[in-house]
Amino acid sequence: MDDGIKEKGSPVYLENVNEEAAHIANQDDHDTTAIQAARRNPKAVLWCTYAIWLLVLNSFENQAAGSALGIPQFRKDFGYAFGGDYVLPADWQGAFSGGPVASAVIGSIAAGWMADKIGRKLTYAVCFLFSIVGIALEVVATSSPVFFAGKFINGFAIGGFISVSFTYVGEIAPTALRGILSSAAAIAFTFGPFLVALIQKGEGAKTTRWAYRSIFVAQYGVLAIGVAGWFFMPESPWWLLSKGKEAKAANALQNLGYNSEDVEKRMATIILTLEQVRRETEGASFLECFKKSNLRRTMISISPLSIQALSGVFFVSGYSTYYYQSVYSADMSFILQIIQQVLSLVGNVCSWFIIDRIGRRNSQFYGLLILTTILVVTGALATVGTPSALKGSCALILLYCYIYNVTIGATAFTILTESSTSRLRVKTIAIGNALQNSIFTMWSFVFPYIFNPDKAALGGKSCFIFAGLAILCLVYLWFCQPETAGRTYEELDEMFMKGVAAREFKTYVPDSQLRGQRAKEIHQGNQSSGV
Repeated sequence: MDDGIKEKGSPVYLENVNEEAAHIANQDDHDTTAIQAARRNPKAVLWCTYAIWLLVLNSFENQAAGSALGIPQFRKDFGYAFGGDYVLPADWQGAFSGGPVASAVIGSIAAGWMADKIGRKLTYAVCFLFSIVGIALEVVATSSPVFFAGKFINGFAIGGFISVSFTYVGEIAPTALRGILSSAAAIAFTFGPFLVALIQKGEGAKTTRWAYRSIFVAQYGVLAIGVAGWFFMPESPWWLLSKGKEAKAANALQNLGYNSEDVEKRMATIILTLEQVRRETEGASFLECFKKSNLRRTMISISPLSIQALSGVFFVSGYSTYYYQSVYSADMSFILQIIQQVLSLVGNVCSWFIIDRIGRRNSQFYGLLILTTILVVTGALATVGTPSALKGSCALILLYCYIYNVTIGATAFTILTESSTSRLRVKTIAIGNALQNSIFTMWSFVFPYIFNPDKAALGGKSCFIFAGLAILCLVYLWFCQPETAGRTYEELDEMFMKGVAAREFKTYVPDSQLRGQRAKEIHQGNQSSGV
């Protein structure tokens, strides 16, 4: 490798790179099963798990805002009396849930730029600082403006965590495990709410501020684990090689568990992939994401996240506890919230076993088709409005959570990490996260006026709105979503550059795959003949 790549303190360039090693590595990725990859690369799996753990902060913070609405003491301290109960003003309710989502948009974009400038690891450190300050303000707040300030500051951090974590997982996960690990990242978005639900069940009935403060202070426990692991975290070898830091990239790969032979092959394939993309793209700016073949890749990468935001998860995740209380007692609604999160966790685990078997495209399309049906029936039961019908709608919300996490709740993150251009991955992920959070921001300010009993009071009938939007998303998925399962980044780059149609992705055989097969056959032949 020393003869092939030279370090200049700037992006790497190609000079007699061992292309045979790169092609063999490409074919090795095809020949390696998920179990084999996990056994060979336990350290890579460990650091992917670390990146996933940091996403718990995102889901914890987002769920805390919605769950706080279901705590009577929170509505009493920050709201006003209405109909024998307390209601949070719609404007502050929108601000509490929409403010941090809006700041997450800024944080996501900023982290996308920063991660390419200073690296994934240092960007994490900046996010930690924002999160420490934001959580502190949430805990001590006794007024709406201070509480909003805490959530807004913390929003910058959670936006950054998403951009960096999915980029990091996409860059260090072995190909055979990329689908499983990126979909497993979605478990962080269910584990955080599960923790919130447990705390809410134990503390939510108290008549002091600690009924809801206990939720916010618990975020420090999640954060502490992240900070402790940060000191040992290896930097992304993709970022290091893009900056011409060959020696540090080799060291990072070793820290990720690769032996000297694998390090050479892995570095060769990374460099060839980066160089191939560099010929297609003029730079690594956000604007480049919308040029040439990158435009199509950007659309395919970010659309599944937007589909999540349009298909009802905002209502199910943020308002379910509040909705359950229209039928059940506050204590029973907390229990249902725990059941909801358990079903979400189980659903995500189930997705690990099907994402590579049925593929990304089928999981997205047929999963959303089932969810659309559930939304229509839920809205119909809410329209009937009898106690038994409303209980039925609550049961369907629980079913929605399970199906969502088996399908579109998991595959969206896999598509995001593997469909984006290698050189523009962190920026594409930042754009996808920013767009999703922009939609969530819109819902945060609009939905209280649709749902709340002192406004339009649609309640569960709001599911009809999400069902209509989901139908439009189904049309997009049918015509535009390609199947990317089992493809290496080199193959995906080639297929997108050649403009392979979405329906042909599954069966298309790219030149890079053929070269890998030939290179491995020659290598094995040389080994058997003693050459």
